[in-house]
Amino acid sequence: MNAHVRGTVVALAAVSLAAGLAACGKAKEAGGNDGPKKDPNAPLTIGLLLPENQTARYERFDRPLIEKKLKELAGPRTTVLYENAKQDASVQQQQVDTMITKKVDVLILDAVDAKSIASSVKKATGKGIPVVAYDRLAEGPVKAYTSVDNERVGRIQGESLLKELGDNAGKGQIVMMNGAITDPNAKMYKDGAHSVLDGKVKIGREYDTKEWKPENANENMKGAISSLGKDSIVGVYSANDGMAGGIITALHSAGFTKLPPVTGQDAELSAVQRILTGEQFMSVYKPYKPEADAAAELAVALARGKDVKSVAKSTVTSGTTKKVPAVIVTPLPLTKGDIAQYVGKEGFFTLDEICTEKYKAQCDAAGLK
Repeated sequence: MNAHVRGTVVALAAVSLAAGLAACGKAKEAGGNDGPKKDPNAPLTIGLLLPENQTARYERFDRPLIEKKLKELAGPRTTVLYENAKQDASVQQQQVDTMITKKVDVLILDAVDAKSIASSVKKATGKGIPVVAYDRLAEGPVKAYTSVDNERVGRIQGESLLKELGDNAGKGQIVMMNGAITDPNAKMYKDGAHSVLDGKVKIGREYDTKEWKPENANENMKGAISSLGKDSIVGVYSANDGMAGGIITALHSAGFTKLPPVTGQDAELSAVQRILTGEQFMSVYKPYKPEADAAAELAVALARGKDVKSVAKSTVTSGTTKKVPAVIVTPLPLTKGDIAQYVGKEGFFTLDEICTEKYKAQCDAAGLK
């Protein structure tokens, strides 16, 4: 090989090496990780994305319970990167991109919009980051899922409302205030409630409430009262406690001297106190700790490259993915007589939090001492 040819070969090799290094650098910038960390002592970085902060449960219970369990399972050197989308689906998509760039080992995701997040789930999975769907079943190739039995939530709400209505069930109409159509759980709550209510009571007005916002539920309820007349409304199905608060405000504004029974869900502190005063009839207590623990167990197993079937005993199907391994937690009704048994439990409130001076008389009457 003459000197000219040899020089050309060396130059081409250098260019090829430089291009390869550049491509490697771009791949790293794009995020992703090197697959599961099978060494049980290797520290993990875990992403946690929650959907909103209007519902008190996420910051008060879900986040700390999940973080605590992750560190118990994966060790104190575990890093949890947390973001809250504040009910903005596009923000949550950006947050997934950030988690990919930071090369998390696994992602726990509670979707704002279960359908629109599918492309982000696919992107994370393509970068070697498994996704655990938490509380809401995100579409896309999620590797595991945990939530409560959501249809059962709706059935509990419907059954409680019918029981409270008694003979009044046939004497008027109810208003149904369902959740946001972007949340797959909302449809399950609705389906569960309808399975109990249909044929037993007349549904005068029914709404799918944008973004689950109390102010939207308040406006919807004002419209229902205006349309139906306050004397004909005998009960209100509210899919959660936040909306129940907006509904009750509308009922007060309309001059109801005796409020019709209003349902709820999530056992929020304000709802528990409204149940004590009789403004809200019931809520649904969802044991957050078993759900949070399951999310952590699934996430750590996936990050370590282990089979999740030892944790997930059932499967579910989303709009895009069949037989997703799942852990389903059983919800429980919460009426005034149920409060005492939950006080102080992990995932519920203390006596001091519930029974402030304002509610002392009601707490005494309910035996909360």
